[in-house]
Amino acid sequence: MRILIADDHAMVLDMMAMLLSGEKDIEVVPCSDLPTSVALLSSSPPFDLVLLDYNMPGMNGLDGLQLARDAAQGCPVAIMSGVAPRSIAQEALDAGAAGFIPKTMPATSLINAVRFMMSGEQFAPVSMFGEDEDITLNPLARGLSPRELEVLDGVCRGNANKEIAHELDLQEVTIKLHMKNLCRKLDAKNRTHAAMIARDAGLF
Repeated sequence: MRILIADDHAMVLDMMAMLLSGEKDIEVVPCSDLPTSVALLSSSPPFDLVLLDYNMPGMNGLDGLQLARDAAQGCPVAIMSGVAPRSIAQEALDAGAAGFIPKTMPATSLINAVRFMMSGEQFAPVSMFGEDEDITLNPLARGLSPRELEVLDGVCRGNANKEIAHELDLQEVTIKLHMKNLCRKLDAKNRTHAAMIARDAGLF
């Protein structure tokens, strides 16, 4: 069975590829953005499952899901995220995603979910659908604003403040202010420490 995994966070991509490749019957093809994913889906032999990071370059929300599904030759396409709220998870499922995978999911559960989706079923963790409609998938994200999460995502990708500002169409001084707030909220000594905290928590 062949699985395409697309995530712009190298650490997450490597971890998931190593985990799933450890299964004797699974071959993993990794990539880091949506355009590469679509190209692989259009030109490679058919895949049995596609896993897409919700926040990676090219996704533009759930527009990327539809692009991938159009190119996927009928194979199931699922969304992964560590920060997307439950409402986005539900939108993804309603839009035809094969599943929604929190990045904090334990290894055994992830493998089971992957096999479940490859069998043609739709997967979403029961824990996502409790009473609190505003809860996010990762506890660390609960105290952060959407913009702070976007800035932290850029930091975890190794981008400088200037690059993050350009990406988000903001002033560099605004990014510095967000970084100050992030360090305070995460109890981080600096941006590198903030990125380590986010990665250790499975946020990105």
